[in-house]
Amino acid sequence: MSDITPLDSVGEFGLIRRIQDTITLRQASTKLGIGDDAAILAPPAGHDLVVSTDMLVEGVHFDLTFCPLKHLGYKAVAVNVSDVAAMNATPTQIVVAVSIGARFSVEAVQELYDGMRLACEAYDVDIVGGDTTASRGGLTISITAIGHVAAGKAVRRSGASPNDLICVTGDLGGAYLGLQVLEREKQAWQADPETQPELSKYPYVLQRQLRPEARMDVIHELRDLGIEPTSMIDISDGLASEVLHLCQASGIGARIFSENLPIANPTLEVAEEFNLDPIMCMLNGGEDYELLFTVPLAAHALLKNHPDITIIGHMVEKSEGANLITKSGQPVPLRAQGFNHFQ
Repeated sequence: MSDITPLDSVGEFGLIRRIQDTITLRQASTKLGIGDDAAILAPPAGHDLVVSTDMLVEGVHFDLTFCPLKHLGYKAVAVNVSDVAAMNATPTQIVVAVSIGARFSVEAVQELYDGMRLACEAYDVDIVGGDTTASRGGLTISITAIGHVAAGKAVRRSGASPNDLICVTGDLGGAYLGLQVLEREKQAWQADPETQPELSKYPYVLQRQLRPEARMDVIHELRDLGIEPTSMIDISDGLASEVLHLCQASGIGARIFSENLPIANPTLEVAEEFNLDPIMCMLNGGEDYELLFTVPLAAHALLKNHPDITIIGHMVEKSEGANLITKSGQPVPLRAQGFNHFQ
């Protein structure tokens, strides 16, 4: 068994030095990274800065009973990169603040940062600073992501118009079903600690929950196709909630068609196992971190056969409301039933 190093044996600055030694800078816009009172950044001329912050709190956003620290570190970066992607921007740097309880070892913290480092490599992002502090409670991770976008090219939630096509990347519901599997196996383990979790049958949905990917690939591809989304948001709180965000910001309504909603076969199989409505899982599950965006009707020819983008509906006048259209053609008002921190 390998030795475990208590945090108090290295101290805050010793821990920071260990983390700093593993970090490689890649971005030309990073003039100074970790090691001083603040980082120095120089975004390209003619670009706007984009800044976003997300916080992950133990017991609220993740459960360390079944969430490996390396996966958690990767996810913490990916969800922040996803917010930058949703602005049509390119992420370049992150700042990481971690509040750590005494039960964690130096090796555990290094494992968390190993996951962050892997995500930074995947998205070509630099860690340029942050903070570490003791916690009397659980683990808290706060990441600020910084990116840039050509001046005037940022995509907001408020740019959609009636008749714009509503598109979504990838498939939906997988992260929610992965969480259901993990929660079920945790309950079985709590009832009988000798029970071994049965996870081998669920690789797809577990990956979607534990290690989601930000869709920067689609951002680059849309640029290559010459398509400029009129509005965009990432799907963190469920498709229905995000559609309503776009409608509210743009002052219009929406029609999305249940038969067009994309779901992967492994996700569908798990929904059936749990006796859950797949449509509900896709509408309200959340944490898929796919991109929901609108494009002008003229983009239809370029996107209609795209293997990783699905046209799920279109925007309408505000007076028509925001509705899910069932296979029988019946409109059902969309309701935001995803996760809400204060409900």
